[in-house]
Amino acid sequence: MLVLSRKLGEKIVIGEDIVITVVKIDRNQIRIGIEAPHNVPVYREEIAPQRVNKESLEAVPV
Repeated sequence: MLVLSRKLGEKIVIGEDIVITVVKIDRNQIRIGIEAPHNVPVYREEIAPQRVNKESLEAVPV
């Protein structure tokens, strides 16, 4: 996991077409904006579809 520090208004760029911006900082909460192409789904973790973990697939005997 890459961990970065950002200040209000600063951005993180992922690939060529995803930009994450720190929009608001308030005590114990931050608000971020995410710009991504329409074909890239963006979810909060608690509502995201279940992801298949590569490591768990490799551990399954055939």
